[in-house]
Amino acid sequence: MPKVTGPTIPRWQLGEELARRREAAGVSTAEVAEKLDCSESKIKKIEAGYVGVVKAELAVMLDLYQVEDQQDRDSLLGLQKLGKQRGWWSQFGRVPNSFGNFLGLESSATSIRIFEPLVAHGLLQTEEYATAHERTVSPGLSPEQVERQVKIRMARQERVLRGEEPPEAWVVLDEAVLRRVVGGVEVMRRQLEHLRSMVDQVTLQVVPFSHGGYPGMLGAFTIFEFNEDIRSPVAYVEGQGGGLYLEKAPDLQRCNVSYNHLTAAALSPPQSAKLIAAVLRDMKAD
Repeated sequence: MPKVTGPTIPRWQLGEELARRREAAGVSTAEVAEKLDCSESKIKKIEAGYVGVVKAELAVMLDLYQVEDQQDRDSLLGLQKLGKQRGWWSQFGRVPNSFGNFLGLESSATSIRIFEPLVAHGLLQTEEYATAHERTVSPGLSPEQVERQVKIRMARQERVLRGEEPPEAWVVLDEAVLRRVVGGVEVMRRQLEHLRSMVDQVTLQVVPFSHGGYPGMLGAFTIFEFNEDIRSPVAYVEGQGGGLYLEKAPDLQRCNVSYNHLTAAALSPPQSAKLIAAVLRDMKAD
């Protein structure tokens, strides 16, 4: 049974199909933009699945690409309709498209591989740790905005890790995540205890300080995989100014190689659990 949650995957599927049919028809994105009286950037975003397309625009595009078979047109119109549905996150108010796309991928994936070098990943955070983290990294947010962000994060955990079809989740953390105290010692102790309790739900590994340098130190990234009939894998690389999606085979290959190096550099899951316990003991002793 295909696992699809929200509008993200249908938009991505529609975008891929539109790009393929445009190229087959020998039409440039500039020509499409001129026909729709919009920017070329918008066409590229539609094809990348970052934004949806309205029914009237889609009809013009299909005519331009000479898609005459009614069954084909109906199929693409069906994807357009699915791309308009509201994601589960809409219950929390307006969410930026970029974050909504991420939530849709995360909710629909069958496999999620995560590397996080700085803080506990959002799927593994306690509510109080998440609150302290948001207050620290986003000091301009009001208490209400912080509460909203944390509620979304807790809902993510419920849907992704405790839903009907949870993905295979593999998380690699740097030891710094365990030792950087966020929200005070008591909050951090409970966060470490929570990580210990999560080992039955996710494969959790830690790269120890003793290992020294390792591939992946440049920043956090996530690799999503899906049922083959839904879409191909995609990687999300985090950055200070926003994230970047990688879909091309060479880019994904580099991410996969980096992740393999990370799992090799990290302690085994049992050894990682022992390290978490040791850090927790040290924190209690202090």
